[in-house]
Amino acid sequence: MHSTGASRDVLLVGMTSARVPLAEEYLAVRQTSLHLCAGFTVEDHCLQAMADASPAKWHLAHTTWFFETFLLSNFTEGYHPFHPAFRSLFNSYYNAVGERPLRALRHVLSRPGLEEVHAYRDYVDEAMVHFLSQDIPQAALDLVLLGINHEQQHQELIITDVKNGLAASPLRPAYRTSVHLDPQPASVVDLAWRSFEPCIYGLGFEGEDFAFDNERPRHQVYLDAFRLASRLVSNGEYLEFMHDGGYSNASLWFSDGWDCVRNNQWSAPQYWEQHDGEWWHYTIDGMKPVDSAQPVCHVSYYEADAYARWAGARLPAEFEWEVAAQSCPVTGNFLESGDLHPRTASDAAGLSQMYGDVWEWTASPYVAYPGFKPAAGTVGEYNGKFMCNQMVLRGGSCATPQSHIRATYRNFFPPHARWQFMGVRLANGN
Repeated sequence: MHSTGASRDVLLVGMTSARVPLAEEYLAVRQTSLHLCAGFTVEDHCLQAMADASPAKWHLAHTTWFFETFLLSNFTEGYHPFHPAFRSLFNSYYNAVGERPLRALRHVLSRPGLEEVHAYRDYVDEAMVHFLSQDIPQAALDLVLLGINHEQQHQELIITDVKNGLAASPLRPAYRTSVHLDPQPASVVDLAWRSFEPCIYGLGFEGEDFAFDNERPRHQVYLDAFRLASRLVSNGEYLEFMHDGGYSNASLWFSDGWDCVRNNQWSAPQYWEQHDGEWWHYTIDGMKPVDSAQPVCHVSYYEADAYARWAGARLPAEFEWEVAAQSCPVTGNFLESGDLHPRTASDAAGLSQMYGDVWEWTASPYVAYPGFKPAAGTVGEYNGKFMCNQMVLRGGSCATPQSHIRATYRNFFPPHARWQFMGVRLANGN
């Protein structure tokens, strides 16, 4: 964005035609969060099966906290917070804002109840719509766009976190009643290799639309020749790795990864269970047989890297992935499809599944680009302070809103994480 005193109409990432009223886009994103929780019981809203996940009620409140704390409290004269204690209660990790409850204990916050959290959202939404009906300064506009994209990130977390919580129940209940899904191809398409020549490439985001600070600045990177697999690794291919003793062969694993395997007794991707000699896995629609043609998901970086070694390949560097993705349209199996599960590759030509389905682990640590500057103010804590002990993933998943993703988008998680929709695409040298 480039004006001072920007108007309330703005072109958002993913919007390709007319300019979209910002208040309308704001409300649409806010409604999507509620829609994702519509089938939850009150008890479902409080699920937190591990410290890395959060209850849906907390997600609904925290995304509201963002708009109240960073926009309404700072840019609206005379604004009265819904509840003064919420400033700390629903703070995630912003040290400059103040204290916050321990992340692992968010599920014990029985109060405020769900009704009060919904009232909190209504209160802030009414104030935000009024705020967005005026001309607002550029600094506020930047924060609105950040808040919208922040809420989209939490929409994905609502799905992955409740899946983790429901999977922990011995009943293995489904997230929703049965829905009609698009028919899947009967078999996986053959894997091919797409070649890229050695070159100096321009990488990172440039332009005036929204992007996170960690996607900037645009810079040049030299890459040797490389090849990228035409599709994601399938369940069937991963099963071959398992049957060949992949989880018992220490030579395939990083030392820390091998410790994870042994300490956590990993023998398969997360949510996989063996029944009468057959592999099943927990999906958003309950327990289903593992489809050998669908992409493997819910694997950690350690598992992805071990599989790549076993397959005689490697994981792509994040810049290799970005170079390849620049030629691909941002289409695929996203949150909007309603599947909430990765689909089988159906296209044997070009590069398929670059966007959607599963986040793709790269071999790249999450570090700053040359010349990186965190966003100004408290929101500078959003990305930069996590640039340690994390690995980069690219491409989005079946739980990512389509308007939220782009070729330069950098997701990041510690290498042991696997509760997100995380999968594998192979690379090697030419």
